[in-house]
Amino acid sequence: MTELAAQLALIQHIDASATLQLPDPKPVAPKVVKPRSFGIGEGSTVPISVVTGFALLFLWWAITQAGLVPHLFLPTPAEVITMAQSIWDDGYANATLWEHISASLTRILSAAVIAIVLGIPTGLLMGLNRWAKGVLDTPIEFYWPLPPLSYLPLMVIWLGIGEASKITLLTLAMFAPIVLSAQAGVRSLPLERVNAALSLGANRWQLFAHIVLPSALPEILTGIRIALGVGWGTLVAAELIAANRGIGYLIMSASHFLATDAVFVGIAVIAVCAFSFTFAMRLVEAALVPWKGKH
Repeated sequence: MTELAAQLALIQHIDASATLQLPDPKPVAPKVVKPRSFGIGEGSTVPISVVTGFALLFLWWAITQAGLVPHLFLPTPAEVITMAQSIWDDGYANATLWEHISASLTRILSAAVIAIVLGIPTGLLMGLNRWAKGVLDTPIEFYWPLPPLSYLPLMVIWLGIGEASKITLLTLAMFAPIVLSAQAGVRSLPLERVNAALSLGANRWQLFAHIVLPSALPEILTGIRIALGVGWGTLVAAELIAANRGIGYLIMSASHFLATDAVFVGIAVIAVCAFSFTFAMRLVEAALVPWKGKH
């Protein structure tokens, strides 16, 4: 028994010594894992767009310098710049450049205001009410795919050749995208948000103001951007109706005389105006829906 007790004491002494000799484990720093990006990522696309723009301009210049296309059909960039300076100084088609631009902006902005004021409530109502969707969906889906030139004669017959027919044509072109976007924004609302607000005691107005409208706002703003693009695309058709001012009228007048350089100037003016509208809408989106695309 004495020898057994001695052996046990020796084993315990060895285990204790081994335990004391073990080095302390070093603390391991937590490893931060960055999630992989999806789609275009967080990087800016502005440098790519700028390089692409210069590449297209260089391609245009190279084609015209090589004489691959007659100047009657594709003028050189220098000829377009010269014509732009001439229109700026002397005007074109019995009006100055600013008179053409202001006439087109007045029509576009007037139609946009009418389409927004009428389109957003209509789209929200269609998204919230089954009867409203059933009644209004058919006429909107019927005329929305039609090109504006197809019902242009009706605008002239019904409203005459004044500004009313032009603004109505632009309003109809911009109305449908806004309505459909507002409706889609409401229908994409997660039911969890609605149920959470109702469980907290929200009434119908609070539910609409704090849940439905903010959730649909990104889609609504996207619809307005699309509608403005459609409106600028319809501008030339709208200004075919006995117009004597406007960028579309300038383009059509230049085309009658095969003044391709003046046509390019008009196209460039429309592109600059449309880009300005789009940029302004991006600023509005950044201010009103800063969370868009971040969740």
